[in-house]
Amino acid sequence: MSTTFDFRDGSGPVAAHQHINGGGWVADTANVEVTAQVYGNAQVSGDAQVYGNAQVYGNAQVYGDTQVYGDAQVYGNAQVYGDAWISGNAQVSGSAWISGNARVYGDAWISGNAQVSGSARVYGNAQVSGSARVYGDAQVYGGIWSISPIQIQGTKHSICQSSHTTIKIGCIDLPIADWITKAQKIGEREGYSEDDISEYLGYIQIITEVEKRIQKK
Repeated sequence: MSTTFDFRDGSGPVAAHQHINGGGWVADTANVEVTAQVYGNAQVSGDAQVYGNAQVYGNAQVYGDTQVYGDAQVYGNAQVYGDAWISGNAQVSGSAWISGNARVYGDAWISGNAQVSGSARVYGNAQVSGSARVYGDAQVYGGIWSISPIQIQGTKHSICQSSHTTIKIGCIDLPIADWITKAQKIGEREGYSEDDISEYLGYIQIITEVEKRIQKK
């Protein structure tokens, strides 16, 4: 007779087992390698995959079509779901939510009530905490963020803070100081009209002023 467990996702009791490396509950539809650890009250369900040396523990929940691998850790009350991937040395903790097609990797830390969603990427040594949100197609790779990095969908491309000293517009990532001096030439090269360039210079100015206030605190 198969063992069942209710992951409280609305599906009721489903076929499941306790992981050999830690004892956490794993749905039979999920794939958790023996090298990975699932322990405490942690749960892995749906079609989620946990492999490599990854750890899922505490009250963490990993479900949907997510992947957690490498040396990544998901713990506390964190939830990872949708098609999100957590990898490298990344850590997701607290009550953080990672969803959609988001990717968290490298040495990034997501904690508190932070949320990373959509097609966002958080990597490098970025730390996102508090109630900060990173979403859409934003990419954040540096800095400590307890408030959300600025993200604006312009008429041509999106613009976001990729760190406290850099801005990414479309696929071009430069220091803020370089954007201030080079935006005109870059815009002309990329086929922006004068109105477009003026629009994006305004966004750059907004980010510059907000960042100055942040640094003064």
